[in-house]
Amino acid sequence: MTDLTAGVAGLSLGFTLIVAIGAQNAFVLRQGLLKAHVFAVSSVCFLSDALLIVVGVMGLGSLIKQSGTMLLVATLGGAGFLLVYGAFSLKRAFGNESMGTSSEDGRNLKNAILVCLALTWGNPHVYLDTVVLLGSLSARYSESGQIAFAAGAVFASGIWFYGLGYGAQYLAPIFAKPVAWRVLDIAIWIVMWGIAIRLISESGVF
Repeated sequence: MTDLTAGVAGLSLGFTLIVAIGAQNAFVLRQGLLKAHVFAVSSVCFLSDALLIVVGVMGLGSLIKQSGTMLLVATLGGAGFLLVYGAFSLKRAFGNESMGTSSEDGRNLKNAILVCLALTWGNPHVYLDTVVLLGSLSARYSESGQIAFAAGAVFASGIWFYGLGYGAQYLAPIFAKPVAWRVLDIAIWIVMWGIAIRLISESGVF
């Protein structure tokens, strides 16, 4: 597999994991709607994500790569995680979720950054997505491929967080409607299950 393939894989998987709506994304979206400290909040999320991605890919990914058994377990484990994650997205698609902006005030810079840090580093899913999952799946590539994979995932993170923050004002009318969340979650489900099926196929187990 070429470095370009690895980079595209990191980009697509990075987007898939980041786009899954959670407390962190909700806060960034809300700050964007308020037009309050958008750059600072988006940067905290992006830099935190980038650091965790690099730690996962260059640390855990390299460790797993040294063992064929660990690589197989990591690949199947990652596929299983994506299947479960996708299933939750599909479940959410049939709920009624919409974004609100009437919670605590986020116009104070210090408070906004503290809340953002808490939502980012206090969420266990952040470590599962970046360090464990991305780090494990990157082990399938060569050393240069791992760098490309990490770069793709970091690039996806930057596009998402800054795009979400600054594009929020245009998304507000759309995501006030439950149908928008359904479409988004269904798309996440399709992509996650697609990646999971490909990983299982490439593992050679079935």
